[in-house]
Amino acid sequence: MKLRTLQSTLAALIFLFGSIVARQQTFSTSDGVKFRIETVLENLEIPWSIVFDQDGNMYFTERPGRLQVLRKGQSKPILIAELKEVAHRGEGGLMGLALHPKFSSNKFVYLSYTTSLKGDLSNKVVRFKIEDNSLSGGVDVIPRLPGSSVHNGCRLRFGPDAKLYVTAGDAADREIAQDKKSLGGKILRLNDNGSIPSDNPDPKSAIYAVGVRNPQGIDFHPQTGLLFETEHGPSGFDGPGGGDEVNIIDSGKNYGWPEIHHKVKKTGMESPLLEYTPAVAPASGMFYSGTVFPKFRNNFFFGCLRGQKLIRVILDEKDARKVVREEHLIEAEFKRIREVAEGPDGYLYFSTSNRDGRARPFENDDRILRLVPLQ
Repeated sequence: MKLRTLQSTLAALIFLFGSIVARQQTFSTSDGVKFRIETVLENLEIPWSIVFDQDGNMYFTERPGRLQVLRKGQSKPILIAELKEVAHRGEGGLMGLALHPKFSSNKFVYLSYTTSLKGDLSNKVVRFKIEDNSLSGGVDVIPRLPGSSVHNGCRLRFGPDAKLYVTAGDAADREIAQDKKSLGGKILRLNDNGSIPSDNPDPKSAIYAVGVRNPQGIDFHPQTGLLFETEHGPSGFDGPGGGDEVNIIDSGKNYGWPEIHHKVKKTGMESPLLEYTPAVAPASGMFYSGTVFPKFRNNFFFGCLRGQKLIRVILDEKDARKVVREEHLIEAEFKRIREVAEGPDGYLYFSTSNRDGRARPFENDDRILRLVPLQ
């Protein structure tokens, strides 16, 4: 009996000590930024997009169809809606999320998700209104985009021009990326009500740029307004593996897919700012503009699914089109990393994607975590 009691006590102490060590694990960058990782939420299911409102509330989507909010100062999220229209097939489901620039007054939220009509998959962008922790309305901004169980894109972001930017994948049909009659394989730009801006490359089309494969992340440089994009390269079935990209998206330009990829160049087509072979599967993209991590200001961050890390890209202060260096952070510590977002507290938030069928999840996955600075 005493032996069993001693063994139990030792096991408890080992568990406790291990937990303390895990909680106190610290990380550092090559330029001396030290931080720890703190869990914000756990036991989620493929959190895909994270955004914050001006009051510090955190909204996030889960791919099976849930929209939730974690109110500032609270520890448990509130389920706003579980969209029955969402078709969670493969990589499809409820994905993109954006709050209207005037969200504090109009409460408009934009969602992009996959639907199914008699087995035919497509994507759409819909504007809802959040009232009393529930969704109301439902106005189609883009009623139909090419959809599939893979390559959906579906990232949403409002630009500094108050226009809505949408990434649309090629839906596993590579030829549509060069077809201007299709919205697939494109970066799209719309007014907040879904109408087409008069200063688009073609004032009759939502297309802003063409020739992208599976664009996963977009964000605007805080000082220059340049639009950066992350994109998955070929997966083997539609080209040689690797060739993941970071691009700077300019109005009316052609980014080459499927005619060029990896480091191939062609007149009239844009080559990537950064290219990754073997593949890292970049899944997001955001610029840091806070003050909590001064050395991170104007750095571009994105999570990697296959690469299982967070990548930090440092750009030239005088020319944001030039890369000074990049750094790979928290490699393999949390396996597949998807979304990255800056909170109003200045912390850097990220989500895991270990319950998407392509990794063995840790206990309590999936999670939303954050980088907390160490003094």
